[in-house]
Amino acid sequence: MALDAQGANATDRAGLNGQAPRCDHIDQLPTVEPGPPECKGCLELGRAWARLLVCLTCGWVACSDDARGGHSRAHYEETDHPVVATLASRSNWRWCYVHRRTV
Repeated sequence: MALDAQGANATDRAGLNGQAPRCDHIDQLPTVEPGPPECKGCLELGRAWARLLVCLTCGWVACSDDARGGHSRAHYEETDHPVVATLASRSNWRWCYVHRRTV
């Protein structure tokens, strides 16, 4: 059995075939409804956004890091809400800011 730095069983958290360990943040997320499909920060500045992300903790919608504003990251830095998802239909892409990877 492989143990992590805290002495917990790391094998239980590991992904398949050597993938990165499972992100525990996704297990703690409530069910939320996304806000309006717009970035309020960009609208206030008169800017367009590249794509929109929704905070999976509170439903806040903001532009991705691809946009000049990076308002989704700013929301994470302000609130510590760790996981966002894209608003694009038919996508299950999620990003954990804490682990800096898709989950």
